[in-house]
Amino acid sequence: MWRQGQNLLRRTAHQLQLHLAASSSSPSLSIWRRKKEMGKEGLMVAKELKRLQHNPVRFERFMKTNVSRLLKSDLVAVLVEFQRQNLVPLSMKNRPLSGSSALVQFVRWSKSLQWTAPLQRIHGRINLDEMRSLSSSYCTITLYNVVRRETWYRPDMFFYRDMLMMLARNISVDEARMVWDDLKREEVHFDQHTFGDLIRAFLDSGLPDEAMRIYDEMRCCPDTPLSLPYRVILKGLIPYPELREKVKDDFVELFPDVIVYDPPEDLFSERTESEED
Repeated sequence: MWRQGQNLLRRTAHQLQLHLAASSSSPSLSIWRRKKEMGKEGLMVAKELKRLQHNPVRFERFMKTNVSRLLKSDLVAVLVEFQRQNLVPLSMKNRPLSGSSALVQFVRWSKSLQWTAPLQRIHGRINLDEMRSLSSSYCTITLYNVVRRETWYRPDMFFYRDMLMMLARNISVDEARMVWDDLKREEVHFDQHTFGDLIRAFLDSGLPDEAMRIYDEMRCCPDTPLSLPYRVILKGLIPYPELREKVKDDFVELFPDVIVYDPPEDLFSERTESEED
């Protein structure tokens, strides 16, 4: 009897280990939710990108020759590490080239588009300022764009969530709107909890307009509303009483049987005084 019990425990433990191993390596699990372990080559690339970030020409050359050869796991790990360090320029920010480097890079770009002959004919009549304006659309390649061009890339809610969280922390409004346009084109949909976390992140960074823009998207979401994300948003809206009343009215309409916590009125006045100081 005792031996049978031991055998049963061993079989149960073995099955549990197999289940955990299968779930941790499941292909259905988003790569952006898995543990990110950077390899040796990824570490070298991350270090070199940080060193070259102020040299657009060498930076772009390194992106094309080295970053494009990274394994998927290393590329993802480098991007996640730059997000953790709040390195917006290295993660995704497009930086127009300037000066003579802009002219050189635009000429290279024109060759790839079969514009070499027309450019040579008009080159004598184009000044550097005009060339800069033409080359403003030719920006330094970024990890964000590199990842999205990979063959293994699939539109993913967690990928865009992490990007927007980083941009909210760094008050990068223009970049956040660009990322939002990308996810809309790729038809990525956030769940209610992710919406609540994103809105709270923008509120905590002092960006109520951007937060409410995302809130409007949340209200149009077809998913069933949940009370917890609304509570998270309401707490973040304490410094913004007027906006909080708007969200509170929606909360009461959606959840009439749920009690809304209202902070003491003196808390609003204390917040206002601290902001004025």
